Amino acid sequence: METTAFVEALHREGDLLATAAELAGTDAKVPTCPGWQVRDLLRHTGMVHRWAAAFVAEGHTGPRPDGGLPDLDGSALVAWFREGHGRLVDTLAGAAPDVRCWHFLPAPSPLAFWARRQAHETTVHRIDAESARGGEPTPVGVDLAVDGIDELLCAFHARPKSAVRTETPRTLRVRATDSPDAVWTVRLSTQAPVTERGDAGDADCELAGPAARLYPALWNRSPFPEVTGDASLAALWREKSCVTWN
Repeated sequence: METTAFVEALHREGDLLATAAELAGTDAKVPTCPGWQVRDLLRHTGMVHRWAAAFVAEGHTGPRPDGGLPDLDGSALVAWFREGHGRLVDTLAGAAPDVRCWHFLPAPSPLAFWARRQAHETTVHRIDAESARGGEPTPVGVDLAVDGIDELLCAFHARPKSAVRTETPRTLRVRATDSPDAVWTVRLSTQAPVTERGDAGDADCELAGPAARLYPALWNRSPFPEVTGDASLAALWREKSCVTWN
């Protein structure tokens, strides 16, 4: 996906998130994030949007703390979220392609990183907001879902901090059944996972399904569509794959 497509996705998903939050109300519980209410979701995602926008807008070349969570609620909190979301969209849409700033996962450029990361950050939390609202969630486009799976497996869980590990070497396959070549082979061991794109040899367990269902499942927002082989590896993913803010 191109950077412009990620910015468009960010714009769309943030609007959907805010609308779902308004419909649910800030007191509503978020089933996909146990212990959270919609106010927690809006405060967190709005804070992340402002934090991300500052790197691109201000050219920070190293990590910096976030601005903290606002003491807002109800309609004022929704308005604050919408303002920060709009600022992030405008910042990314208007940034020079060669802007230089800090980023924390491999990417073709800092701008490409922040557009991609914030598109997925917002999509996952839109799913959370819609779980609080109730009813059918808005489908995730196949291309965005496939890219999100790739980011999670090949970037987030390639980092040394990934806790998805096994005492003896095991292999996990992830397959999006509705997208040609959307297959990943994840090699697990006592070290951080090593993921290669493609159907590389035998696997102990395969997680499969349409990309739009597999994507939230890998982010622990829904059950896996299909598990074949050793289900303990699916359970390991559920237990150890959480990506936290700090």
